[in-house]
Amino acid sequence: MAKRDLHNILFPKQRKILAFFGEDLLLAMKRRGFTKKLLCERTGFDPKTLNKVFAGGPGVAIGTYLKVMAVLGMENNFAEMAAHDEVGIKLQNIKLLGGSK
Repeated sequence: MAKRDLHNILFPKQRKILAFFGEDLLLAMKRRGFTKKLLCERTGFDPKTLNKVFAGGPGVAIGTYLKVMAVLGMENNFAEMAAHDEVGIKLQNIKLLGGSK
């Protein structure tokens, strides 16, 4: 049986989100006047890896995305992503309000 690349199996909406994320990173690089060559030097990644990042590749390790964000000065954005858990907060509020009756 052939080994499946489970990291490449995403729903279309998830692929679209990653594609937009990669594009946003590319735009951030360009806004800063950085080149791909400079980003390669600062991250230690080869151009092929950076192209996968900017394409929103699902097989790219999350640490790779984080390192690119750090070079762009955006690592705090990464830390804030999970902190804004709207669904979790709503569920917690429902539970808390339900317990006060």
